[in-house]
Amino acid sequence: MHRSGKIIIGLVFFGLAALQVQAQDITKEDYQRAEQFLYQNVNELVFRVDVNPHWAEVQRKFWYRVDTRKGEEYFFVDAREEKKQSFFDQEKLAQSLSESFGEKVDPYDLPLSRLEWKPKDESLEFFHKDKKWKVDLGTLDVYELEEEEEGAEWYDQSQLSESPDGKWTVARKDYNLWVKNNETGEEYQLTEDGNKEMIYGASQPWAWKKQEGPNEKEREDLWLNVSWSPNSQKLFANKLDLRKAKLMYLLRFVPDESFRAQSVSYYRALPGEDSVAKQIPYVFDIVNKSRTRIKAGPYDDLIAGSWNWHGDSNDTLYMLIRERGYGSATLLRANAESGAVDTVFREVSDTYVDPGKSESEYLPDTDEFIWLSERDGWNHIYLYDLNTGEVKQQVTRGKFVVYDIEHIDKENRKIFFTAGGREADRDPYLEHLYSVNFDGSDLRLLTPENADHNINFSSGYNYFVDTYSRVDRKSTSVLRRSSDGKVIMKLEEADIKDLLATGWQHPEPFSVKARDGETDIYGVIYRPSNFDPNKEYPVIDGTYSGPQAVRTPKSFAGGYQNSDQPLAELGFIVITVDGLGTAGRSKEFQDYSWKNLGDIGSSDHIKAIKELAEKYTYMDTSRVGIYGHSAGGYDAARAVMKHPDFYKVAVSSAGNHDHRIAKAFWPEIYMDYPEGPHYEEQSNVNLAENLEGHLLLAHGDMDDNVHPTGTIRMADALIKAGKSFDLLIMPNEDHGMSGTDYFTKARWNYFVEHLLGAEPLRHYQIGQD
Repeated sequence: MHRSGKIIIGLVFFGLAALQVQAQDITKEDYQRAEQFLYQNVNELVFRVDVNPHWAEVQRKFWYRVDTRKGEEYFFVDAREEKKQSFFDQEKLAQSLSESFGEKVDPYDLPLSRLEWKPKDESLEFFHKDKKWKVDLGTLDVYELEEEEEGAEWYDQSQLSESPDGKWTVARKDYNLWVKNNETGEEYQLTEDGNKEMIYGASQPWAWKKQEGPNEKEREDLWLNVSWSPNSQKLFANKLDLRKAKLMYLLRFVPDESFRAQSVSYYRALPGEDSVAKQIPYVFDIVNKSRTRIKAGPYDDLIAGSWNWHGDSNDTLYMLIRERGYGSATLLRANAESGAVDTVFREVSDTYVDPGKSESEYLPDTDEFIWLSERDGWNHIYLYDLNTGEVKQQVTRGKFVVYDIEHIDKENRKIFFTAGGREADRDPYLEHLYSVNFDGSDLRLLTPENADHNINFSSGYNYFVDTYSRVDRKSTSVLRRSSDGKVIMKLEEADIKDLLATGWQHPEPFSVKARDGETDIYGVIYRPSNFDPNKEYPVIDGTYSGPQAVRTPKSFAGGYQNSDQPLAELGFIVITVDGLGTAGRSKEFQDYSWKNLGDIGSSDHIKAIKELAEKYTYMDTSRVGIYGHSAGGYDAARAVMKHPDFYKVAVSSAGNHDHRIAKAFWPEIYMDYPEGPHYEEQSNVNLAENLEGHLLLAHGDMDDNVHPTGTIRMADALIKAGKSFDLLIMPNEDHGMSGTDYFTKARWNYFVEHLLGAEPLRHYQIGQD
């Protein structure tokens, strides 16, 4: 990067001399090798990696499409008969399609968009060039279909909801609800007090944008969000109250319509704010044309749950609601006739009840409720009595984490769930499938392989497809029986000959002790495909310490589809590790980051890198860089300022550098509510004067997730501290800017110049020969 005040294609550079390292050469071939391992390219080197089954609704059959050396192949599986065969003759179908389309069709690149199997009449339906087509699976003849009318164009389809019995349709028009009797055609207005700030039946206004100014574009209509009672006579809907909600603004510097920068607004609450969008709940009687206000709320839109009808009941609804700061989760019950509300149970935590873990499911036939809780220190399944709110049974227990409930077999009172950490001497993050009875008995491991398992059940839940792998073990896909996990047949095994031919090696998993000297933490190491153990390599730390996430990949696909391997190809050792405070482990492990996001796990990362360097002497710990996006962008900038003696170069993209500017719900989970002094203390702007190394700040100007204000404020603090840094603002890019070719190259160049000590290929263009 040029060390001048020059502006070059959106980059503003502030001078800083490169690290005093031995100059190295880097070539176009190095960049091409790195490009080869970008997500969109490396996929061309692997085949038969996974199986995504499309199950029939009733039959125990499915089809799937898989990438092979020929191209895309289609297979059909009958689980009951334990048979796998080609779904159809692809050569013959390609001929039929060619005749129908009037163009040449490749049999292993069939243009079958939005393909649907219709088992009742043994046909396929798909779209091609905005037309709908049908294939007779018996003859492979192809027919063009007349597109069915999507119902009368009464209102926009996103604003319609039909009752379960088909008699009524409700729609939103001009902020109010209207009802139509589908049998008589009669319409009537259900509400009359709606307006642009009081909207009935509205979905949450997440990133609900309006283009301001001379080229004004109004916000698109929010999706209709209503819930019908089982007998189709009642309807639940919230009224969205925006009167006190505040707007955030973005500035589109390069609009299509004008040379004037364009302001864009959207509703967004910041941490600690009370002036937020509210939800007011109502039940409407469609037949009697009346309404009942549910006696709860108004509640803040960012924490509101959804009221659900209780099974076949037309009188009872339930909703799980959380408080700001997420210190509790409460199950409420409402009477649809009177609107009266009572509390069924309330879960409370000294830190937070994690919305990412506290999964729930109603069992209306038995008046029970399944609830996931960390109350004993690990995420486990509990069975509740819905009438009394009392715990009937702790279904699972032990030092492992339940991730998800996959299926509840209500008839046999059995739960299928995924979990990690139960099996000894295995990476605790590896996901396995289990079954257990409601009373906690007969817990069975259904996927015994020491690997990460991706599960896809049949519609009847008698079978499931299991694709299992690790970063150091290629993937295998099998069909299993749900009752005992027995493998019925092998479906696919990854073909990675082409990938291995590049010199690529599996990332190496590792485990070290955290800073407490007791807790195991896990990561992986990436080496370049032309790795030479006799050379010295700078080290790059790929980081994301958000408490809701695990950055280290566990599957084979995650091991080669990432941004770390391409960086390694340019002459680096890249590591990623999940330190104390991140997800997937015990409550105590994750709570390390509560009110402590500024810790960023850096002490664990530094300890891991130093210990790895003792084992692998080719790792040069005098040249360590770090990069990350979003929460990882916060980490990267913070690390280079918090530990200037260790981290010398950082690339921070879309960083939420001050949690007071972030979307309210995320920091309020982990930093508590209301806002306290720790918010100020953990702002990156307070560390600006510590910067000694090289820092690239990058952001998209249309990022409605992490607002670019945080990066601009960070730049402002660095300027006031007299520090040199680099800034890249990507025009018209949103939060996904880190995946753009231009930013990818900018990140490569930054580490090549400042950490590797080589002259980067400044004008190299990804995607061009």
